[in-house]
Amino acid sequence: MEGLQFVVLRDRKELKNKAAQWFHEKWGVPKEAYLECIEAYISGETEYGWYLCMDGEKIVGGLGVIENDFHDRKDLAPNVCAVYTEEEYRCRGIAGKLLDLVVEDQRAHGISPLYLVTDHTGFYERYGWEFYCMAQGDDEPEQTRLYVHK
Repeated sequence: MEGLQFVVLRDRKELKNKAAQWFHEKWGVPKEAYLECIEAYISGETEYGWYLCMDGEKIVGGLGVIENDFHDRKDLAPNVCAVYTEEEYRCRGIAGKLLDLVVEDQRAHGISPLYLVTDHTGFYERYGWEFYCMAQGDDEPEQTRLYVHK
C-alpha cells in the first residue's frame, strides 16, 4: 500500500466534486445525489462520512455512509455504501483498510453498529462483518445479504 493515502473527505473538502463524479461513474447513481450526501457530511449536518483511497491525485477506492442503501430494512441504519476499488488496485487490502477506517471513524462519532448490503459472501467476514439477514432491495427481483459490524 506504499504510496496510497486514505482520506476522510471532511479533511479534503476540495475533492468533493471529484469524489461525487467517481462514485457516480462506478454505481450509476446521479452525481447530485452523492454530492448532496458528501456536502451534508462536510458541513457537519451529519456524521455519516465519506472515505477515499488516493494514489496521488487519482481516486482508486472509496465508500460512504448513508441512512439506507436502497433496501426494505429501514430500521437497520446507517449503511455503508458504494464500496469500490479500481480493478487494477484490487487484492492490495484497500477495501479492508477503508472498511476498518469507516468503522473506527463512525464509532468515534458514537455511530455503531453499521450495516451494509452485498451479494458477496466471504469477503466482508474477513473484516469483522457478520451476516445479519436477507433484505429486499428496491426494485430488485431477488433478496440480498445484509451484514452488520458491531
